[in-house]
Amino acid sequence: MKQQGTLSQQVEAYDRWKQDLTRQIGRYRLWLQNNDLFSDDIGARIRNGLELLARDELTIAFVGEYSRGKTELINALFFSDYGQRMLPSEAGRTTMCPTDLFFDRESGENYLALLPIETRTGDLSLQQLGTQANQWQTYPLDDHHPDTMRDVLSEVARTLSVSPEYARDLGFDEAMLEHDRSNPGKVLVPAWRHARISIRHPLFEQGLRILDTPGLNALGSEPELTFSMLPRAHAIIFVLSADAGVTASDMAIWKDHIDIDQADHRAGRFAVLNKVDVLWDDLQGEEHTREAIERVRAYTADHLGIRGRDVIPLSAKQGLLSKVRGDPSLFERSNIDQLEQVIIKRILTYKEQLITQHLINDLLGMLQNSQATLESRLSNLEEEYDACSGSTTDKAAMARLAERAQKDYDFYNRKLITLRSSRRLMDSQGEMLTNMVSEARFEDYAARIRRSMSKSWTTAGMNRAMEQFFEWLENDMTNLLGEGHLAEKMVSAIYNRYNGENGVHHLEPVPLRAGRHVIAIRELRRKARRFRVSPKNLLTEQSVLVRRFFNVMVGEARTLHARIRADVERWPHQALLPIMQNTLEHKQLLEHQIRRLRDVARSDRDNRAERERLDQTITDLKRQLAIITVMSRQIRKPAPSMIQQKVVNLSGAV
Repeated sequence: MKQQGTLSQQVEAYDRWKQDLTRQIGRYRLWLQNNDLFSDDIGARIRNGLELLARDELTIAFVGEYSRGKTELINALFFSDYGQRMLPSEAGRTTMCPTDLFFDRESGENYLALLPIETRTGDLSLQQLGTQANQWQTYPLDDHHPDTMRDVLSEVARTLSVSPEYARDLGFDEAMLEHDRSNPGKVLVPAWRHARISIRHPLFEQGLRILDTPGLNALGSEPELTFSMLPRAHAIIFVLSADAGVTASDMAIWKDHIDIDQADHRAGRFAVLNKVDVLWDDLQGEEHTREAIERVRAYTADHLGIRGRDVIPLSAKQGLLSKVRGDPSLFERSNIDQLEQVIIKRILTYKEQLITQHLINDLLGMLQNSQATLESRLSNLEEEYDACSGSTTDKAAMARLAERAQKDYDFYNRKLITLRSSRRLMDSQGEMLTNMVSEARFEDYAARIRRSMSKSWTTAGMNRAMEQFFEWLENDMTNLLGEGHLAEKMVSAIYNRYNGENGVHHLEPVPLRAGRHVIAIRELRRKARRFRVSPKNLLTEQSVLVRRFFNVMVGEARTLHARIRADVERWPHQALLPIMQNTLEHKQLLEHQIRRLRDVARSDRDNRAERERLDQTITDLKRQLAIITVMSRQIRKPAPSMIQQKVVNLSGAV
């Protein structure tokens, strides 16, 4: 059962890879400090990289209609070690509210936190409520006592018996609710709006986050889930039932909430055909069973418009049973391992690529900068050594080296003064760019739109106000793009002049990349248009619609705007950092060289002693270069999924 390449082992390998990167970044910071090459700017850049690794998460959303077996699948993947179902998934005890499964690395505690359904009548969004601990009911979870923990977790599935009118006030469609047989005239609604389960599971500890969603009714009644939480998931696991095929309600979920342009899902969208054990036919044999499963698989891929390899037939029930019993043959037949391999090969690979793009390439650029500076320093030291190679020190040669070092030092000192002046200019440019995306500007737009929507008497007027809000934001992003291009041209001119005067080619400016912000706002604007034309929202009472629009669309826009603002505020300080680092490192190393050359010129030490001292300095410098070369090699080390692909390719070539 414990095979190489399982989900658990690969996520652990991914975590070890990140930990090794963290160690290498720490080594590089210490190396810079030991060589007097550290600066506050470089320190800030390194801290950003460490924070990126620390907050890295991988979110997988499990989506599907009622009774498709989503929660059973989660039990099979993550909770089989407890020897029983931990999350309520049996008939009549299904998950009734969106549920987050993760490990709270800040508190380090296991707990169940539940947000009462009554909070839907308030003005706060799920995102805002998430930071208010007093709004949640929290229960500790003792993972040493699985039976007790299971009983606590069963609370997630609790329902309330309410009047149809109150259910409508809560945002539910009465036609899609179950009637309470014990209380005629009442309907059943979830007791909780949202559940959070923090549990010390190896995968959750390493940043894996699972979003378990209820069926179509719950998706339609919680706009923030469909317009914000699902689209932001890195990957979607869409769960279907092999015995039912792709039903009309399945297709409604797929088309309305998953296969949409506004969703991210860059790590992939996958369909799981659950309950394939109903197709197992022991009388007609394995071949007949395989053919039946393949027909359903092809039919599903065709209906959803995805590749056949992205449809995984499996049995969550048999997978859980096989793990609990330790039955390898049943585990293989359940096909759970194929889903694990999909998560490994596609989803983890995506996260590795993100870290490579946003951290490793930046870090390697800094290392290359330091390496080039030390190589230049080594060349100068070797010239000094040659000047001491005779029976007596070549004082003239030493004087020439000192003169050249002083000249270079003066050059880099002037460069540093010029660059600091350029940075002040960049700060003023940055202030102008930041004003375009200021928090006050955003909140002014939001206040104006709230007033406009509240005063509007028609649906058309409400729609115009919602569209106006995103038009203002998009105009700001377009202006940011234009002004950003001008600022980037100025930065490029500074780099071109610097590289030309220094004869270097590896230094490149840090881009602002404002274009991605324009794209993000446009995607959000398209999402808002979907929100406006949603039948549920068209029939909603005005005050509820205003609240829903601000909770969902304005709330998401606020989060995106804050992220854009942070990028824009950070860029002016980072844009010139590579050449600032290069200049500062050269200046500091030349300062050491000048001091030593002057010491040699004043001293009467014999050549042998000077050669020994220089030889020791050169040896130490080569050792420092070797250290940084090893660090570069370690940082360039392929991510776990790349290593596994090479192993697979090699074994396939044999």
